[in-house]
Amino acid sequence: MLISKNASKTLSEAISSQEKTYCSGLFLSARWFVVSQVAESGTHVIIMPDKESAEYCSADLYSLVEGDRVFFLPDSGKNVERSNYKSSLGVQRTSAVGSILANAANASLLYVVTYPEALEEPIPGKAKIAGAALVLKKDEEMGRDHIVSTLLSQNFARVDFVSAPGQFAVRGAVIDIFSYSNNDPFRISFFGDEIEKINVFDCNTQLSKEERESVEIFPDIIASDTESEDGMSILEILPENTVVWLDSSDMYKGKNFFSSLEKFHRVFLEIPLSEQGVEPIKFSITPQPVFNKNFELLSEDIRSRMEHGFRVQIYGEKDTQAERLKSILHQNGCMMPEFISGKNIHSGFIDNDDKICCYTDHEIFDRFHRVIIRRSVEKSEQLTLNDLSAFNIGDYIVHIDHGVGIFGGLVRMKDDKGRMHEVVKLMYKDNDVVFVSVHALHKISRFKSKDSLPPKINKLGSKTWQTLKHNAKEKVKDIAKELINLYAKRKAAEGFAYSPDTYLQEELESSFMYEDTPDQETATQAIKMDMEDKSPMDRLVCGDVGFGKTELAVRAAFKAVADSKQVAVLVPTTILAFQHYNTFKSRLKNFPCNVDYVSRMRTAKEISDIKERLKNGKIDIIISTHKILGKTFEFKDLGLLIIDEEQKFGVGAKEKLRQMKLSVDTLTLTATPIPRTLQFSLLGARDLSIISTPPPNRIPIQTEIILFDEDEIRNIINYELDRGGQVFFLHNKVQELQGVYDILHRIVPDMKICVAHGQMDPKELEDKMMDFMQGDYDMLLSTTIIENGLDIPNANTIIINQAQNFGLSDLHQLRGRVGRSNKKAFCYLIVPPLATLTEDSRRRLKATEEFSDLGSGFNIAMQDLDIRGAGNLLGAEQSGFIADMGYETYQKILSEAMDELGVETGISTKNTTDSYVEDCTIETDQVALIPDSYIDVTAEKIRIYKELDSVAKDSELKKMAERLIDRFGPIPPELSRLFDIVKVRHLGEKLGFEKIIIKNGILIAFFITNPMSAYYKSKTFSEILRKVSENNSGLELKQNDSKLRVIARNIDSISKAYDVLKKLL
Repeated sequence: MLISKNASKTLSEAISSQEKTYCSGLFLSARWFVVSQVAESGTHVIIMPDKESAEYCSADLYSLVEGDRVFFLPDSGKNVERSNYKSSLGVQRTSAVGSILANAANASLLYVVTYPEALEEPIPGKAKIAGAALVLKKDEEMGRDHIVSTLLSQNFARVDFVSAPGQFAVRGAVIDIFSYSNNDPFRISFFGDEIEKINVFDCNTQLSKEERESVEIFPDIIASDTESEDGMSILEILPENTVVWLDSSDMYKGKNFFSSLEKFHRVFLEIPLSEQGVEPIKFSITPQPVFNKNFELLSEDIRSRMEHGFRVQIYGEKDTQAERLKSILHQNGCMMPEFISGKNIHSGFIDNDDKICCYTDHEIFDRFHRVIIRRSVEKSEQLTLNDLSAFNIGDYIVHIDHGVGIFGGLVRMKDDKGRMHEVVKLMYKDNDVVFVSVHALHKISRFKSKDSLPPKINKLGSKTWQTLKHNAKEKVKDIAKELINLYAKRKAAEGFAYSPDTYLQEELESSFMYEDTPDQETATQAIKMDMEDKSPMDRLVCGDVGFGKTELAVRAAFKAVADSKQVAVLVPTTILAFQHYNTFKSRLKNFPCNVDYVSRMRTAKEISDIKERLKNGKIDIIISTHKILGKTFEFKDLGLLIIDEEQKFGVGAKEKLRQMKLSVDTLTLTATPIPRTLQFSLLGARDLSIISTPPPNRIPIQTEIILFDEDEIRNIINYELDRGGQVFFLHNKVQELQGVYDILHRIVPDMKICVAHGQMDPKELEDKMMDFMQGDYDMLLSTTIIENGLDIPNANTIIINQAQNFGLSDLHQLRGRVGRSNKKAFCYLIVPPLATLTEDSRRRLKATEEFSDLGSGFNIAMQDLDIRGAGNLLGAEQSGFIADMGYETYQKILSEAMDELGVETGISTKNTTDSYVEDCTIETDQVALIPDSYIDVTAEKIRIYKELDSVAKDSELKKMAERLIDRFGPIPPELSRLFDIVKVRHLGEKLGFEKIIIKNGILIAFFITNPMSAYYKSKTFSEILRKVSENNSGLELKQNDSKLRVIARNIDSISKAYDVLKKLL
């Protein structure tokens, strides 16, 4: 898309003939349109005043320039402790410097976008950089030992699995290397000493993505060598015909590097103050008008521009956004502009010379524009998850048949023929030991419970464990029956059926600041269907903090108001009432709707006025604490009740709500997730919507681990205050808060700090919080009380002191307090030097840092919340069971209970399959294990054993084998047998065998022991009898001691056993 053609042509001619060129009237993203038009060859360096504007410039150029020619050159992040963010800076800086050196002849087109701090940092000399690169080529002879010693000499760290630049891993004939020249690691596969294959692979899945012919491996030379004597400026390595584009040059003209730019062609994108008399090249660019989400104004603007001969284009990230805009414009009877999806620009503009309008959808919808810079290192979440859920010796585990024990590691045992087998050792009370075959790992799980208290270790063979399982099942069944009956009653009741969506509803939904996630769309649809149905709605919406539950409530409330019904929103605290009031007010400000709120903060006069207006129907939406349930509040026509965090209300309030629910549509929101098993099992008892994905253009919170350094903390606080924001500072010891207050006051003397903690009088605490919410203070210094649902869009930096003392879910919840608006948010974890911390603390901090995306760390951080969720939903007694048997085992027992309930009541609680056998046990004397020469990391071995054990389909087995070959090389025969065993087990379950023994060349398959089982009347059983009785089957049927079995001889391998059994299908 070409803009300002004449001015651009003049600019192009001026660059080739003059040392300095000046532009005027060239702003916003139009600058990068012009740069991409004018730059035809050679190196172009664009200097922006700061890092943020440099990132936006890079992102615009990605959309405008074909191919991978745009490099972002950041500083190396010297003050940041090791983190993903720092790794990204290292890779981006190294690859930018590498690209400049590769283009030394200035033959190809290259853009480098940077800013003053990055240019001021020196880099090593050219010879040093060139000497540091290790070049690997396909089909080249190069010893593995040579590569390993080279990497070690360049300070690469040897690890089990690579997850960050500067690491390498060796596994058999495979070496994984994470070079600083690329944001994905390389996998080098050898055949002898010859490099057979070079692949780029994904850190998260550890699977290959693409093949390469050759690669350059760079150590962390660019960043690590900044202090050395022979360091040089980046400007010294630029080719001599480089063109330098200067944006806002007055802001950095005093810097040391500025004078070194004189040897290049310079283009000033605006006239510097010191050179006002020069003759510039004039452009005529004006900003995109501000529409404030007013779509009538937008339609009118597009129509008048197009009538005056303008070409209007709307840039947007996604097709779905374009579709939404099209439908709104269509409803407004607007002429259709051009939509350009998949390419976005940061700031829309109008080019008055060539009559072109380039608008952006994020500015039309007033959304945050999230940019992703190329060569950013992905977080290796999967590795962190594996690390956290790995079995370590000494961990408490639960075996579904034997109860709680202690994990004793993987051990090898010889059978009577001297063959090796690998088993898992579990230790119980009185030093009893159980060895679990690797084919039965699905029966064990880690013990997780709410308070992380050590559980009671069970005694083998005692009845305690069985009784506990039985009692838990019975209780669950009772609760579920009651819920199912209540649900049936409500479905039979008559309620109000709302009319379909209006045009206003669409407008409200499309003006949401974030894009809807698939979960949100599904939930919105489900709520509308419930409201349009004639029986009263009772829907529960679960989702993490910041996942857009409030938005669903706003939409439902507005739908009710559009049908002249009143809405009551119930919240547990005064602060939440005020917060929801602000949210509803701002979302509905352009719509015909009156919102008000009741809380302790309102005067008696205001409250009596609200009661009057409520009774007369003058208030459409009322937000309140449980006060509104009192007899003195009367509604004219209440149509919808929205309850936030129902579990936090008292018993009396809950009872009152239960009566109201019978006739009024009810929507309940909760941030406490509900365990998966419960979701399935409660399908017949409650309408559930689960939101488990965060909004896509909500920015991840940048999480960094730092040491307690006063200068660093001063910079962090000043950065936030300078952009008009507020700061949370967390310190979890009440008695030390005053000392921390004094330190912070000394660091930033002019900052207003408010102190809050749980030992204050509730009224005083609430007042402090309200003052902070209204912007009277710059910083809230508090204990962890802020994790309770506080939402302050203006506070976008949280500093957590002594972060090593917090649990994972606490850190996740606390971090969720920031990043609630369209500004970039920061979370700083202050810790003592990492070397002094325990291994456990280090793992937790690493996980928190890795999971900076909202929702990604949801899985782990939410496990203890899941446990709370189960307790809330099923009553306190169940929490006791969870504490005794651990969370995962409790889930297994829950699903068993639900199946039994289904049989007892005739209600299907889950998909019924034709399988008559829950589990088929395999015993064999063949060696089937993962040899140490293939994988020698115990934790990874157990993870693969467990994964293999839980594979449900043969097609998944094939995919798993492909993944292992990719990661570790060809599969050895012992592991291949293990795959065959899993296939035999699947087949056994299908055929109805409880146990299969393959030993000494004989296969024995045992049928179900219960003679009354429905299996014996099934078609499967009669087919097996028919096939066995055929003469040439090679199978015989035997029965002794009331056990029926099938026997086959001459079975010398597990794959042969599989083939024989397959004939019975």
